[in-house]
Amino acid sequence: MFVFFLFFLFLLSPPRYSLSLTQDGLFLLEARSRLSDPHNSLSSWHPAASTPCRWRGVTCNNHSAAVIAVDISYSFLSGPFPAALCRLPSLSSLNLSNNLINSTLSAVSLCRSLLHLDLSQNALVGPIDSLAALTPLRYLDLSANNLTGEIPESLAALPHLETLNLVSNLLTGTIPASLGNLTSLKHLQLAYNLFEPGPMPSELWKLGNLETLFLAQCNLRGPIPDTFSNLGNLTNLDLSQNSITGNIPQWFTRFTRVTQIELYQNSLSGELPRGMSKMTNLKLFDASRNELTGTIPTELCELPLQSLNLFENKLEGFLPGAIARSPNLSELKLFSNRLVGTLPSDLGSNSPLNHIDVSFNRFSGEIPASICRQGQLEQLILIYNSFSGEIPESLGKCKSLMRVRLRNNNLSGSVPEGVWSLPRLQLLELLVNYFSGHISKGISGSSSLSNLLLSNNLFSGSIPEEIGLLDNLVEFAASNNNLSGQIPGSMVKLKQLVNLDLSSNQLSGDLNFGGIGYLSKVTDLNLSHNRLDGNVPSELGSFPVLNYLDLSWNNFSGEIPLQLQNLRLSELNLSYNQLSGDIPPLYANANYKTSFIGNPGLCSHLPGLCSCYGRNKNWRHMWILWSIFVLAGVVFIIGVAWFYFRYRKVKKLQKGLCTASWKSFHKLRFSGLEVAKLLNEANVIGKGASGKVYKVVLSNGEVVAVKKLSGGAPKKVDENGGSRKDEFEAEVEALGRIRHKNIVRLWCCCNSGNDKLLVFEYMPNGSLGDLLQSSKKSLLDWPTRCKIAVDAAEGLSYLHHDCVPPIVHRDVKSNNILVDEDFVAKVADFGVAKIVTKAGHGTESMSVIAGSYGYIAPEYAYTLRVNEKCDIYSFGVVILELVTGRPPIDPEYGENDLVKWVSSALEHEEVDDVVDPTLDYKFREEISKVLSVGMQCTSSNPITRPTMRNVVKMLREVTSVPKCASVNHGNDHCYSEGTSRCISAV
Repeated sequence: MFVFFLFFLFLLSPPRYSLSLTQDGLFLLEARSRLSDPHNSLSSWHPAASTPCRWRGVTCNNHSAAVIAVDISYSFLSGPFPAALCRLPSLSSLNLSNNLINSTLSAVSLCRSLLHLDLSQNALVGPIDSLAALTPLRYLDLSANNLTGEIPESLAALPHLETLNLVSNLLTGTIPASLGNLTSLKHLQLAYNLFEPGPMPSELWKLGNLETLFLAQCNLRGPIPDTFSNLGNLTNLDLSQNSITGNIPQWFTRFTRVTQIELYQNSLSGELPRGMSKMTNLKLFDASRNELTGTIPTELCELPLQSLNLFENKLEGFLPGAIARSPNLSELKLFSNRLVGTLPSDLGSNSPLNHIDVSFNRFSGEIPASICRQGQLEQLILIYNSFSGEIPESLGKCKSLMRVRLRNNNLSGSVPEGVWSLPRLQLLELLVNYFSGHISKGISGSSSLSNLLLSNNLFSGSIPEEIGLLDNLVEFAASNNNLSGQIPGSMVKLKQLVNLDLSSNQLSGDLNFGGIGYLSKVTDLNLSHNRLDGNVPSELGSFPVLNYLDLSWNNFSGEIPLQLQNLRLSELNLSYNQLSGDIPPLYANANYKTSFIGNPGLCSHLPGLCSCYGRNKNWRHMWILWSIFVLAGVVFIIGVAWFYFRYRKVKKLQKGLCTASWKSFHKLRFSGLEVAKLLNEANVIGKGASGKVYKVVLSNGEVVAVKKLSGGAPKKVDENGGSRKDEFEAEVEALGRIRHKNIVRLWCCCNSGNDKLLVFEYMPNGSLGDLLQSSKKSLLDWPTRCKIAVDAAEGLSYLHHDCVPPIVHRDVKSNNILVDEDFVAKVADFGVAKIVTKAGHGTESMSVIAGSYGYIAPEYAYTLRVNEKCDIYSFGVVILELVTGRPPIDPEYGENDLVKWVSSALEHEEVDDVVDPTLDYKFREEISKVLSVGMQCTSSNPITRPTMRNVVKMLREVTSVPKCASVNHGNDHCYSEGTSRCISAV
């Protein structure tokens, strides 16, 4: 009876597992159990189901109900490869792409029935020599992982393989000739690996079925083999970013099926091949950044091209008129050549032009009136040519325009009314021409305008009040014109304004309009050479980031406001006005000796000014003067004593440094002795918790950055009997051995008693943090920011994954990411926090160990430990800075920081509210993807943060266009536009 009662209870209780779940379903559940699924992407894989055929990503045979395909890509899964999937007897297709599978490929060899295998965009490691057993395989995609070693000869044992994609891994060796035996191959993609320098394997000619050959950045040398002429079925050929030499072969014209040819950034020479008229399917042709000569063939311009990129070559002659008849042409980039003549008068009549850049050539004539006839033109870049005439009226109707750059030409006349009010216009650059007329009141219609550059023209009239309606205006430069009238008070509404240059005009009136203090982001203010009068506003002293102030050659009067002493100016010029009274004490020194000349009423001990002590004073205040005199005497005596002891200290320092032992890590063209002698406070360019940074210009013209570490201590023996000085030197030597293109080089070091110097390469563009929060922010368009993100990620990835032992940076922030003259970003100060601690042998404070406020990972509060995950969190904050243009800490966030501010906005689906408004809207999709990477990095759970290698992979894939190694292909921030592709080379 008791047994029957138990059986009855069993029947009433709900079953946990379906008794009828197929064996395939059980295999799938086993696979799921091996994976971490933080987003519950596989929640439908429920053990109570009777069949897995309705589960997410599972496809079954219609007749047998056997599982034949599993696609769980983009599911945020992590863990080792789930080998249980290989036990599915009918499985022919497996897609685990875009997850965090982080094992080797050894278990994959068990999936011997697979025809299709996609493991791209994961964190797979190790070699790929275990795949030879998958003989039925037709499709293999292992791109964007961390696979190492050489491409094995055994891959040639996959006779049915049609697609082989190994792009963006860490593969070495050379491209094996045995790949030529994969005669079924249609798509061969090996780009962005670490292959050794070598020629292209001529054996690939055997791949007669090949349609895609993607060998970008494969370290290829020498000419293109003539045997490649056999590849007549090619539709996509990409050999870019190598060191290929010789001519573009004439037999290229036999590729009648090809739609895309990418040859950019090589060393190709000679002329473009003739007879290209046969290539009737060609849509994208890019041979930019080579050494090509001759003219642009008419046959090339007669093809149905969508994109033609030939910039940065040595091409000459005229632009064929046939280019204007191209029905599909969207992108035309020919800048930095030697082209002459005029643009075809009907250019744009038949083509949906979106982006045209012919800068830095010798073009002349007028801008074609038809250039925007199709209404899709977004970027018109014609700078540094000899174009003449007026801007066509038709451009005023081109509502799609976002960037117009016409500087340094011979253009004249009035700017069409419609151009002033283009609704999507972000940049209007008319510098150095002969434009005349007024700045239109209709400019208020250009609500997206961020850069208005009108300098060196003949503009006249007043600046319209409507300019104050441009909420996004960052830079307004209208110097060297004939502008008159008062500066409109509405300009105080320009809260995003960073750079204002109205110098060399005929502006009059005063600056005492209310609210000038609201211009809190201005860093550069130049109103010199005008007719301005009145007092210098004391509100200027409240500009928190003002760096350059020039009010010279005006009629300002009254005293210099003491509030100007609140500023941290690199340059101040108030000369040639009518100012009077005393010079504020902060500026009464030799560094500003030319800042005040030409003001007869000013007094100071500076040369060229009257002495304040020679003036008649009111006898009622003589006692005040005597008191000041006595006090000054006391201060003087104290100052002399201070300077005397300071002088002795400096001499002692120099003596110590000059005789100290310098250790170099590179071949140097300077001596440590010279560096030591040139250190002085006037050369300090930065201060931080770890010490001061000096800019030192050496006698050979070379510039270096010298970091003098704080917390130095005399040699002392620790508890293990070792010297802390030796420990310091060992730490520095480890850093000096590091070699990576995205890490600032440490030239040498000196350890002398209390003084410890590190000599680094100098980065002319300063830190990313300074760029983002200064007038130079306008140089940071989205492609440049994206490139900087990848560069910095590459450097950190190297420290985390390629150094033995791994190096934790400890203080990742935008101010520790430095930018050189080509806008290549490099990680700086890695390990310095630890070195400072070694040097000072004190307690590791948060400022030294755990980074900077706003960048500190939340777990540090309770672990007090720093590891790679802390670096990744900090780097995520840097990504958010790049996307938002905002600092990590700001009063606008309240008690929150940038991470929480962005998170809150994203919870309300307000992505556009956090994106920097100065960024080009057409990159919105890419920006959203990069923002997503930043949010993953700043996850509150350190376990779910990606590794730096994965961060690099995700950033590389921010755009679907693979050709991304050369952002802007040159220097858009200097003169010209390149591509929007934004992934840095490995």
